[in-house]
Amino acid sequence: MDLYISPLFRLILVATFIFHDSCSSDKAGYYSFLKDATSAPTLSHFDYIIIGGGTAGSALAATLSQNATVLVLERGGSPYDNPAATDIGNFANTLINITDLNSWSQLFISEDGVFNTRARVLGGGTVLNAGFYSRAEDEFVAETGWLRERSKLLTNGLLEAGVTPYNGFTYEHIYGTKVGGTIFDRDGHRHTAADLLEYANPNTIVVYLHASVHKILFTTKGNSRPKAYGVIFQDANGVFHTAELTVQDARSEVILSAGAIASPQLLMLSGVGPAAHLAVHGVNPIILDHPMVGQGMGDNPMHPVFIPSPKPVEVSLVQVVGIPNFASYIEGGSGLSLSISLTRTFFNGVLDLLNKLKFPSQSISKLLKSLDLGLNVTTQAGVIIQKVSGPLSRGHLELRNTNPDDNPSVTFNYYQDPEDLNNCVKGLSAIINVIDSKGYSSYKYPGVNGRGLLNLILALPINLRPRHITSTFDLKQYCMDTTMTIYHYHGGCQVGKVVDNDYKVLGIDALRVIDASTFLKSPGTNPQATIMMLGRYMGQKILREREAF
Repeated sequence: MDLYISPLFRLILVATFIFHDSCSSDKAGYYSFLKDATSAPTLSHFDYIIIGGGTAGSALAATLSQNATVLVLERGGSPYDNPAATDIGNFANTLINITDLNSWSQLFISEDGVFNTRARVLGGGTVLNAGFYSRAEDEFVAETGWLRERSKLLTNGLLEAGVTPYNGFTYEHIYGTKVGGTIFDRDGHRHTAADLLEYANPNTIVVYLHASVHKILFTTKGNSRPKAYGVIFQDANGVFHTAELTVQDARSEVILSAGAIASPQLLMLSGVGPAAHLAVHGVNPIILDHPMVGQGMGDNPMHPVFIPSPKPVEVSLVQVVGIPNFASYIEGGSGLSLSISLTRTFFNGVLDLLNKLKFPSQSISKLLKSLDLGLNVTTQAGVIIQKVSGPLSRGHLELRNTNPDDNPSVTFNYYQDPEDLNNCVKGLSAIINVIDSKGYSSYKYPGVNGRGLLNLILALPINLRPRHITSTFDLKQYCMDTTMTIYHYHGGCQVGKVVDNDYKVLGIDALRVIDASTFLKSPGTNPQATIMMLGRYMGQKILREREAF
């Protein structure tokens, strides 16, 4: 199902958030309702229980709190505890910081051999991502100086490579080359989905941090089908708490907004999923045999190209994007700062996870050799990436165990569909043309060409997939060998298969899923705007239903 948001609705959204009665609200970073889960009572009651305070969950919670009591259970910490870590200069370091259970980024490795991370922090992926937000007029952008020199070069290169027309600054998804929005301000400070909680009613909302939800509770007494009535969650001290829906209110609901990995995982752990698979893992009771839970998992493959520059470059994340007439997107950035110690810590974490998951020993040996080479990453370089749209290739998610804090087993089946592979080749060919364009020549060393820069990636430990010598001249093989993630994974609770058009779980009452796990494909060049809008849109719709009940 495509979610269409009209321009009028966008205007209403902005007006509502901006002109909401700020005197009754808490300012971002100073929320009186933000508490550690250790302070939670043994039993509490709310109109709505939202599992996950991420990109969708924060917008949803802020909206629902205007006319109902809301509990948000976030398994991670607060981005306001370390604001500097969210700044543009620390983007890469924060993303790869997987040092302990309190890190905002949690590593997982798909069965396809691709490194990935999950957000474990209030605000979700908006705390970790590159910030691209795909609306101000061209004159406004020019006056503020937001468009950096490197971005202008990429713009010229894309146009010279045939990615036309030039559409200027726009949030709209239209063919050609454009400048999009960002959640970073002009000083490089990030503004995450957690900031939307500034517009929540502080008297009707509670947000518990470090609250790990273990199970959704269901009742079948007196009902023709199961009905969600609460959740069990664990705090950082290992103490369990129960939160239940307001007993006397039939309008109350549990809402899963835990993301494309955790939402299908939690449904399964709660007894909703493929019955045979749940039985193997000892899940009891099985509430509903729901074979499509965990199916349709998708992740958009990403392929970066680093372009060392003879000139200093500024720090700039994704701002310019090319949307050609084939299903691949081209984006650019520059000047990323990467801590060598954190890089080594990241790969040590990879090794620990590989040992835990009993990956083949040759994979571990290959990674160790790569670490011995050293990982000095220059900041005097630009990067152009391509993201395969869709994708058409689909995989699945399964339980590894019954611990909700552990990663489930995820297979994305990258490039299983040949059309995805064709689009990758077209995207990389366009990047080669951009790098080899006249407009880009002054920002690369003499004699350097696009195909040669692609081949440099083959020597880096970017994944656990095998390398083939043919990758140096066959772009299809190169795509398969150098697959990375752009962190836009989705599916597992898809509309029409697990939830209906109102995001209610099929066959169960008082339970919805509102996040990217419901998507049939990744929307646009970056999904965060759509996910935030989904939370806001559904929050308003639920409140209208509540008032009409």
